[in-house]
Amino acid sequence: MSEPHLHEPSERRPRHLDSLTGLRGIAAWLVVLYHIRLSLVSILPPGVIAVLARGYLAVDLFFVLSGFVMWYNYAVPLASGGPRAAARFLWRRMARIWPLHLLILGGFVLFRAALNVSGRPVEGLPLDELPLQVLLIQNWGFTHELAWNHPAWSISTEFAAYLVFPAIVAAGQPIMGRRRLAIAIAALLLAGEYALFTHRGLRTLGADIPTMGLWRCLIGFMLGTLACVIWQAARSPRAWPWALFATGWIALGSVAGWPETAIVPPAIVTAMLALIYDKGPLARFLASHAAVWLGEVSYSTYLAHAFLFLVFKLLFVDASLQIGWAELAAYLLLLLIASWALYRLIEKPAQRWLNARTPGWTRPLPASPAE
Repeated sequence: MSEPHLHEPSERRPRHLDSLTGLRGIAAWLVVLYHIRLSLVSILPPGVIAVLARGYLAVDLFFVLSGFVMWYNYAVPLASGGPRAAARFLWRRMARIWPLHLLILGGFVLFRAALNVSGRPVEGLPLDELPLQVLLIQNWGFTHELAWNHPAWSISTEFAAYLVFPAIVAAGQPIMGRRRLAIAIAALLLAGEYALFTHRGLRTLGADIPTMGLWRCLIGFMLGTLACVIWQAARSPRAWPWALFATGWIALGSVAGWPETAIVPPAIVTAMLALIYDKGPLARFLASHAAVWLGEVSYSTYLAHAFLFLVFKLLFVDASLQIGWAELAAYLLLLLIASWALYRLIEKPAQRWLNARTPGWTRPLPASPAE
């Protein structure tokens, strides 16, 4: 398969990437349910709660998806554009992630002020860590616990991945178009991730996020770039070998009692490749207008859901912290509306405003509909 070209501003996102956008939207809601699951034990059976307790793995999917899309959009222009293109890329990424992060962080600052005024205890909102939060470097090993807007830890690590991405592109030039070499490097990365977590005595990907989250992101991001190289280099793409590998790997690891760190990362990468090659019902569902829309507003959903649930519990939930079906439906509807409003009124306008003020000494990059 020839390398996809980068599209002009008037063209829509390539159809074959719509399913990945829809997948990102579904993954965002899995993270939402993961974070509110302890308030659902009165209405959901233990088995369902146990499944929701693995929702944090959707973040690892985000990392792989991000690496894939960044390579698809920017590998060619960054490879030929030099430092000025890298500067434009980093400006564009900050325009994408920073404004909404600051807005939600500002909501937490106001919430902390309200707690102080009302005389209530303040927990998890340390003022000395606020500068780290503003600069999006809070999960670079400077702290020992998650604070403020907990989901933003992954945005902090994504920011680190963006900073090193131009170097990844430069180092990755020899593997472009070389599918087997990309697969071999991906296998080494997967083995390295497993060895790193095992060395720390950790069996789950969600363990010790302040220390391991950055590595978890960087490895997942690089795996995503390699997945894009593999996809671009395929001459006769088929979904079934990748789907068979992902299914078999999960089954084998489950029977053998492997840790999550050995099972999940290879399954995510191969399942994603199977999805992007696939044209069946699942791919069509994820490429549907509803799923793609969820994907487009997923960043707003992801960043806002914890703050919204915090306020929702204070206003509508009693001391048991349990919610019923009506309260759950109300919260999910509020989150859906908030995601749409933040995307339309804050996220996209701020992104356009900042991109229109990109420093003149940077080099223009092609439009990026796949984002």
